[in-house]
Amino acid sequence: QVQLVESGGGLVQAGGSLRLHCAASGRTFSSYTMGWFRQAPGKEREFVAHISWSGASTFYAASVKGRFTISRDNAKNTVYLQMNSLKPEDTGVYYCAADRAFISPRVASDYDYWGQGTQVTVSS
Repeated sequence: QVQLVESGGGLVQAGGSLRLHCAASGRTFSSYTMGWFRQAPGKEREFVAHISWSGASTFYAASVKGRFTISRDNAKNTVYLQMNSLKPEDTGVYYCAADRAFISPRVASDYDYWGQGTQVTVSS
């Protein structure tokens, strides 16, 4: 069982930066790959970024590549999402999720545990 708690969201102007945190409970955090997803009002939840168990491998949605960076600290049971050059279209609720199987990491249903989400609002 893994419990996830996101933080770090807020209101920022376009071009600004935010760093999201996702703190995990439990002693098996390093057994899970981790992902970030987001959901804008009226839209489906979409994949943002993924990181492997050790952090050596990452990949991103095309819409955020080059602007966002996912990282993890297994000693602190925490995964991060550094978001730079934010755009209004980045607005939404951001969720972190834990995935043990690593079969289809871009697909939300592949993940076993989810946090409650943190709101990110980018003003133009």
